[in-house]
Amino acid sequence: MRYSNHFFLALFTAFLCIALSPVLAKPPAVYSPMQNLAEQGEWGKQGSSESTELINAESSTFYSLLPQKSGSSQTASLVEQGKILYDKGQFTEAIKVLQQAAAEFKTSKDGLQEAMTLSNLSLAYQQLGLWAEAEEAIAQSLQLLQSGENTGSSGERSQLIAQALDVQGQLQLSQGQAEAALTTWQKAANIYQQIGDKARLTRNQINSAQAWQALGLYLQANKTLNEVQQTLTTLPDSLVVATGLRSLGNIRRVVGDLSVSRLVLGKSLAVAKRVQSPKAIAEAQLSLGNTARAQQDTEAALQYYQEAAAVSVSSITRIQARLNLLSLLLEKNQDQDALALSSQIQTAISNLPPSRTSVYTRIKFAENLTQLKEKISIDTPSWLNIAQQFSTAIEQAQNLQDRRAESYATGSLGELYEKTGQFSDAQELTEKALFTAQSINASDIAYQWQWQLGRILKKKGDIKGAIASYNVAYKTLQSLRGDLVALNPDVQFSFRENIEPVYRELVELLLRSPQSSSASVPFEKLDQGNASLLKANVNASLRSPQEGSNQDNLKLARDVIESLQLAELDNFFRSACLNPTQELDPVVDKKDQRAAVIYPIILPDRLDVILKLPNQDLRHYKTVIAQNDVENIIAELRKNLLNVTATARVRQQSQQIYDWLIRPAQTELVKSGIKTLVFVLDGELRNIPMAVLYDKQQKQYLVEKYAIALTPGLQLLDPKPLRQVQLNALTAGVSEKRPVEGKEFPELENVPRELKEIKSEVPKSEELLNQEFTQTNLQNKLQKVSFSVVHLATHGEFSSDAEKTFILTWDKLVKVKEFDNLLRVGDKNRFSGIELLVLSACQTAEGDKRAALGLAGIAIRAGVRSTLATLWSIDDRSTADVMSEFYGKLKAGTNKAEALQSAQLAVFAKEKAPYFWAPYVLVGNWL
Repeated sequence: MRYSNHFFLALFTAFLCIALSPVLAKPPAVYSPMQNLAEQGEWGKQGSSESTELINAESSTFYSLLPQKSGSSQTASLVEQGKILYDKGQFTEAIKVLQQAAAEFKTSKDGLQEAMTLSNLSLAYQQLGLWAEAEEAIAQSLQLLQSGENTGSSGERSQLIAQALDVQGQLQLSQGQAEAALTTWQKAANIYQQIGDKARLTRNQINSAQAWQALGLYLQANKTLNEVQQTLTTLPDSLVVATGLRSLGNIRRVVGDLSVSRLVLGKSLAVAKRVQSPKAIAEAQLSLGNTARAQQDTEAALQYYQEAAAVSVSSITRIQARLNLLSLLLEKNQDQDALALSSQIQTAISNLPPSRTSVYTRIKFAENLTQLKEKISIDTPSWLNIAQQFSTAIEQAQNLQDRRAESYATGSLGELYEKTGQFSDAQELTEKALFTAQSINASDIAYQWQWQLGRILKKKGDIKGAIASYNVAYKTLQSLRGDLVALNPDVQFSFRENIEPVYRELVELLLRSPQSSSASVPFEKLDQGNASLLKANVNASLRSPQEGSNQDNLKLARDVIESLQLAELDNFFRSACLNPTQELDPVVDKKDQRAAVIYPIILPDRLDVILKLPNQDLRHYKTVIAQNDVENIIAELRKNLLNVTATARVRQQSQQIYDWLIRPAQTELVKSGIKTLVFVLDGELRNIPMAVLYDKQQKQYLVEKYAIALTPGLQLLDPKPLRQVQLNALTAGVSEKRPVEGKEFPELENVPRELKEIKSEVPKSEELLNQEFTQTNLQNKLQKVSFSVVHLATHGEFSSDAEKTFILTWDKLVKVKEFDNLLRVGDKNRFSGIELLVLSACQTAEGDKRAALGLAGIAIRAGVRSTLATLWSIDDRSTADVMSEFYGKLKAGTNKAEALQSAQLAVFAKEKAPYFWAPYVLVGNWL
């Protein structure tokens, strides 16, 4: 059913005077409200995310009053009233009450109680994004506490100073000042240690780990979290321990340690059961459901959500568990079950009192109803019903004077207009939401409305305006890079839905031909027949490089794709740990003028390619083909590459990819004297070796014509040639069958021969085989000697999940996040001497479309200039042959890419099947 623009406008005019505030990417799940130490009468802080599973809540606890003076009980009741209002999400009312309490404490000259109240007031201001007021309140609190004029014991004053410092640190982190937050929290930690307050010290450390994470210092964050975990496990069962473990488990999920998260949350649940707290039990189950869902263990997630809903004594927790359950049912296409559950949720939500939590719960419910509406044919839920949920959320947010929530609700209603094809009204709402977000410096939500505005303008045919809006959204994401990854618990799990499309859709606009139609089909008219029109003829003519788009658009498109590569790696690591420093053009213009860089970009209805030749403008060409067709051909090629007898089919399929990526540029490549092709690959193209692309006309594989290298982006390269010094290598491997950490790894019988042949080519080398190959022994060797090459011949797997990306030592699996700890030992200057890491028996995870992201992750995390690895494991003499030839060429002074080319061709001369020579890929610096 369609409703007119005037109908919607009449219905919602009362709610459109919007003044907005920041929310991070739209959450995939709704979380429990106050997952902190509020159970002990201490306030909790709503974190950077607008979901209500508050990951970094622990420092922002509401402080209980000190023992009361006579006559102060009335003022104390005001503080308790403020706490109740805060817990209900009524922050504006809480602020009024706390201001009154602070004034009365000031009149009675009770400085300590006034300081405590001001700290709590700062928390309430922070909830509403009133940063200046929050800073003033906490500064006044600290001034009172440090003046020395207050009554009370030194112990009381020290405790309140530490607590105020905790609040100040949270304020600093919320404003992106992670280093300042760390310094502030360290001061608080020193006090907690002096007064022996283990509970608050533990909470303080959990927050410090968030700050380390925000700075991209994963190892320090991990160390801190390990210390916290050990402390919690030594304390007797209590609600504090259950809550601390839950917070720790939630943070472990944020940083991507999903298995540890689930283990710790299981311990939290066990403690909650032993202390018989239904509230803590339900919240632990809700958190466990979220972690299980992140692990794609949907059955366990369903069970946890159902159990949380069943045992919860809190109506809001029960609703949120059901909302997550509804989202999961929609994901599993259990539409009828979802429809039945949505009716239960709607009844329960209608009884919720106004609060920030109820606002976001309504928004999430409306978003789930929208998904349900898109999937079923009946008119239940109706668009009107969904719109009413958003309108109620807007009204409640306005009454609460919660501009942040109001912005989110208004922008979400704008998205609903967008979906129903009412673009003018959608634009008006989106612009209101954006204006308010910008007025309160809420960049972390502003990018969503900038992106949404770009989509709407594109659908209205205003391509120039759309590009401008998308470009602003892209720049906002760039400025938020560290904060989005480190502070927002939702972004990681919605990256492909809420972050990546901003980059891809901007590139699509920049590279579209001027003749492309910008018309859009209204939402309700999109059916299978219309969708099929998007699939164009695979054999559509290819544009030559000379016909490419203007240079400004091409340069921006390339920059965006480079940034997307970086964002994917940030998301992979759950940490903004990469520091791009290299300018793009000088890499081939100055460092290697016989190299060309190729950027394939997979878009929904075409495959675009940007080509960079030395000292020339960028070129652009494309193939009109549906993304599904591209991915199907790549998947078939990958499967056939693993079949020794499928060479003919490999040639046929790889010829198609050659025609997309190379043929339109081959004349220019020859004319420019190109010897090396450097690929910045996109999507599933990373899972196949470019060496195998086949030129049917010349009857040659690409490796017969060019040396080949891969890079996650030129901005991450260290483009220096291999130093002309005598090669020395540290080689290590596992040849025997090994059962490690629940996995069975088969024998690699040729590993001893492989290491022996490397020794013959690189006499100055040391070896660790089988029992000798442990993490400790490897690190000890690296500390004593500066090796230019580290060669690991062992099982390993690359995955799009950092937790499943590892290499095998004799007794453990070394995960990708430990790799810098594995190799970065001793003097940093000594570490920088590692030119090349070789992983000769690793493979990409079967069935993982983005598995090669783990290969790029290892290459980056290892910190070496180049990584040579295999996309599939070959238990064959050819591996030893390749490595022997490769090191021989390196010793003779050949660069790494050309040395690998020679090694592959040497095996190719003996064995034509690509299975034996194709899996080797060089990532990073090819010189």
